[in-house]
Amino acid sequence: MHGLYISIPFCRSKCSYCNFASGVFGQERLDRYVERLIEEIHSVRARASAVLALPPERVDTIYFGGGTPSLLRPEQLRRIFQALRAEFFLSADAEITLECAPGQLSDDLLEALPQLGVNRVSFGVQSFVDAEARAVGRLHTAAQTLADIARLRSVGIANINVDLLAGLPQQTEASWQVSLDAALASGVPHVSVYMLEVDEDSRLGRELLSSGSRYHAGAVPEDAQIAAMYLAACAHLTAAGIAQYEISNFARAGFTSRHNEKYWLRQPYLGLGLDAHSMLRGADSRPRRLAVADDLTLYLEQSAQWDCTEIDARAALEEAWFLGLRRNAGVQLSALEHEFGADALASYPPVLAGCVEEGLLEFDGDVARLTAQGRLFSNEVFERLLAPEMPSIHTLVTEDLHSVRGTFFSVR
Repeated sequence: MHGLYISIPFCRSKCSYCNFASGVFGQERLDRYVERLIEEIHSVRARASAVLALPPERVDTIYFGGGTPSLLRPEQLRRIFQALRAEFFLSADAEITLECAPGQLSDDLLEALPQLGVNRVSFGVQSFVDAEARAVGRLHTAAQTLADIARLRSVGIANINVDLLAGLPQQTEASWQVSLDAALASGVPHVSVYMLEVDEDSRLGRELLSSGSRYHAGAVPEDAQIAAMYLAACAHLTAAGIAQYEISNFARAGFTSRHNEKYWLRQPYLGLGLDAHSMLRGADSRPRRLAVADDLTLYLEQSAQWDCTEIDARAALEEAWFLGLRRNAGVQLSALEHEFGADALASYPPVLAGCVEEGLLEFDGDVARLTAQGRLFSNEVFERLLAPEMPSIHTLVTEDLHSVRGTFFSVR
């Protein structure tokens, strides 16, 4: 079974922390985008054949990400589903997720979602404290979020996720607790907890890197505070029965994200739309990573073109480590040896032992897992595993949490 990721890169406003290929564009561009997306869906088999990749036949997860897919009109979403069902066999129990911005879910779309088969919704809440949400350009209030959760339940959609973001301007450990408590009180079965990513791809990130003050950059918490918020979330959610199953994801039993688990388990998925990424296998069973460019004008003017990278055995092993270790279930060494051979793992024992000694990894039989400390410093662990033959020259200092940032933003 394959998964499908559908990119809808349109928003009503651009949040200051956002580093995704999304933006505020007019309705005419959204209309044209839907037309081009449908053309891409119908041409996917020919394009996959051109890069020697096997396109999906059967699909058991679909994820509409963004941007804000809930900006689609019901008839647009219907046409997209019609195209998808014309090209792929969709399993009866498929998990179909739509990302929504609170306060931007129309009555018409709400009514259409269960009719189309959407059975999971992910809300980009980020904070239940209204002042924090406003500070980064969010348009919703906590009351609107809770009202939308109730509206979804009224039409039979109870599999709901809320995203929370630690590190927002003006956020404190006390206000973070307010958001955690509100998420739990809402009764949603899934919570994703991310930490503010600082890079040049967002306005707030650029401001922080240049030590500026725009976008409330001066009010962003210190790294140690952000780490404390993350650890508090892990403890608080787990105690309430929403268990951590991946670095950023927490769920009640039976409500893990089946689609996102495809990424971490290196199962095949197809991405469609602007800046969408795919992992498909070829007829030779070798995996290929495919990426669509992030230039909207180019996407609208031309048929989608893939940048194709064949993943060799070394790269596949590295991915098995850093994707597998994101999951609390960890990585089974005997499974890696079966897939890649004993020789491929020969250089890893000293690196793994060093990580264990520093409290970053732990073993349960032949299963390696990140510890709570290791999840904070996961980039450090991943970097070592990408070059196991090189002696580590890194020194972990508790006060220096640079590696925390960038680890926790969601997989796209």
